[in-house]
Amino acid sequence: MSRAFVKESDGSEGQDLPELQVSPHRNLVTATGHAQIEANVERLQAELSIARSAEDRATVARIQRDLRYWTERLRTAERVSVLPGSDAVRFGTTVTLEKSGGQAVVYQIVGEDEADPANGRISYVSPIARQLIGSSVGDVVKLADGDAEIVRIG
Repeated sequence: MSRAFVKESDGSEGQDLPELQVSPHRNLVTATGHAQIEANVERLQAELSIARSAEDRATVARIQRDLRYWTERLRTAERVSVLPGSDAVRFGTTVTLEKSGGQAVVYQIVGEDEADPANGRISYVSPIARQLIGSSVGDVVKLADGDAEIVRIG
């Protein structure tokens, strides 16, 4: 049977929750990404206290699992400073690409936990970011919908 039709346990039936998988890649983060991880840990600690007071075992189990994940991500975070004025695309930089029709696309290369592709923040381990890292203004990269030229690195 396809896994798409199998219900994942939420711990409410007394079953153990599966652990959240920690990426095998280095946990590179921007200053914003580090702050997001810290905020997640603080929020979960507060939620855990409330769930324990309410004696909600399923919620306690879920929050403890999530807290283990985010605590590990905080422990392994490698904060990378963005150097202004770089000639090449690096972790943390914002890259503007121009497609053949003149449409501009902007990406910021960030850590895995802060990636949000819909808003232009892509993980440094994503295929697009791997193409971009090390490239310079004027270089052409291949995107799924055609070639694009790097017109700005900021």
